[in-house]
Amino acid sequence: MASTLDLTPRASARGVGSNADVPPVYSWTAAGAAFERATRPDYYGWLEHVRAAAGCTRPIRLAGQILTVEASTGRVLDSRHTDAMPDAAIYTACGNRRATVCPACAQTYQRDAFQLLRAGLVGGKGVPESVASHPAVFATFTAPSFGTVHTRKVKRHTCRNRRRCDCRAEPCHARRDTGLCPHGRPAVCWARHEQGDAVLGHPLCLDCYDHDHQVVWNIFSGELWHRTKQAAERWLAKLAQRRGVPRVEIRTASGKTRKVAPVRLSPGKVAELQARGAVHFHAIARLDGVDALDPDNVVPPPAGFTVDDLVDALRHAACQIAFHTPPHPDRPDGWPIAWGEQVDLEPIATDGSGEVTDGMVAGYLAKYATKSTEATGHTSTRLTADTIGDYADPDGDHTARLIDACWRIGRPTTPAPLTQRPREPRPRPGFVQRWECPDCGTHTRYAACPVCIAQRQAALDTEPTKPATTNPYARLRRWAHMLGYGGHFLTKARRYSVTFRLLRDTRIAYRRHEHQDHEHPAASGPPVDHVDEDTTLIVGTLTFVGVGWHTSGDALLANTAAAMARERRTTGREELAHELATTSAGIAPAAA
Repeated sequence: MASTLDLTPRASARGVGSNADVPPVYSWTAAGAAFERATRPDYYGWLEHVRAAAGCTRPIRLAGQILTVEASTGRVLDSRHTDAMPDAAIYTACGNRRATVCPACAQTYQRDAFQLLRAGLVGGKGVPESVASHPAVFATFTAPSFGTVHTRKVKRHTCRNRRRCDCRAEPCHARRDTGLCPHGRPAVCWARHEQGDAVLGHPLCLDCYDHDHQVVWNIFSGELWHRTKQAAERWLAKLAQRRGVPRVEIRTASGKTRKVAPVRLSPGKVAELQARGAVHFHAIARLDGVDALDPDNVVPPPAGFTVDDLVDALRHAACQIAFHTPPHPDRPDGWPIAWGEQVDLEPIATDGSGEVTDGMVAGYLAKYATKSTEATGHTSTRLTADTIGDYADPDGDHTARLIDACWRIGRPTTPAPLTQRPREPRPRPGFVQRWECPDCGTHTRYAACPVCIAQRQAALDTEPTKPATTNPYARLRRWAHMLGYGGHFLTKARRYSVTFRLLRDTRIAYRRHEHQDHEHPAASGPPVDHVDEDTTLIVGTLTFVGVGWHTSGDALLANTAAAMARERRTTGREELAHELATTSAGIAPAAA
């Protein structure tokens, strides 16, 4: 059949001919929108206006009025409205920590995390430099095994960079008898998996793998870490008592005095989701002392406490702590929660002489602070009843079964009537009749034997958790997109280091005054537009307008400008590091 198209376009109105050549609208493309923005007379003003959020992939747009008010009198000194600004909005970065969502904000978060973690090891940013002499340990706590998964094992590394390891791996799961699992699938794997293989972390048999236990372990892993930290502190307190170190008497905020152990643990941890979807923790544990005059002060531990004592305390706590979760309709006895067999404890050398240094540990933990579930191949926002069907499947792949387990175990349950609930024994206040402890034979009038209270405390750590007033598994549905883990990815003790807020406020103050250092004041005093910030307040009545850039061209220009600025900063750091290295080596740098 012959074609019905004309051989040449018709000389009629544009788009009328059957094969008329319609020119595209250039401003609809990203390059066209960027060209249109760059040719405007206010382009450089717009570029300076969006500089704070230039590298963000989805900035927050705010609109409203900003007032500069004198604090003493309440007089309005200046008034600005976003209608007079470019795009009639203020752009602010989203601040998301996930690198897959916003690389620029995640890089800022990673650098802040590095400074925060490293300051807790060597000092600075308001932390005393004496912490460099405190014993510190880099600890890794892993999850137990929930089933056989594909792994990559290398007995001896010959590569220089572990991140790009190309060493020959051992067979995944080699066995002499090529048996089958109860479901008829092979229980062996002779493959030598390469780095980045898609099957790494996936079970050999999906039906044999305990997906329910893994998601429950993820949701209770925060409680397991909390109990481990308490057990390590109790072990250190007993060690101080055996060595004759007296307890310290401090004054609380309410004015009362209490005696505490002379040593305490100041940890900072980062959670990492493995390829199999189980979370494990990388932690920095620092040993501090207690100041009787100022309990918030960071002081060295008592003499005699070394890094070996800290390693023993953490290893003892990891082996001792285990408990059962509350009853569930699918599992009346609950699930056991304990650490896995692999627990690595490495001393941290702050002087750079050891294998594990402060910069190496801080960089390693800061890297994982910007990651989420990317290692499992699943990325999504919070799931609801409308979207759960797109990700959960009881007969699907490994990730789909984990999400289905979260949604199924976290379903609402009907509590038992009050008449059917077991009553907890409540001890009577005050003294009781004199009784003899069956364990140690001590006669006492206390409700608990004061001699063997330590052994009883250790036994309480292995008992099931107290029944909560609400369903403790309901959080699994809220965190189904995180495969059950609902904790923060970076947490620290209050005395370990500074806060993210302090770092962000310092950055804001620096950006606000970085251009004022080069300005010269007038002969009569400071410039008129410079207002003393100690006596003024900035009051903003801003409302949310939207998320993202107006056009793809604006995003292209803003991200390009931010990338060029990051490249200049990186080049400057490299040149400064090279100059410092040259100066320290005794070679005078060449004159520019």
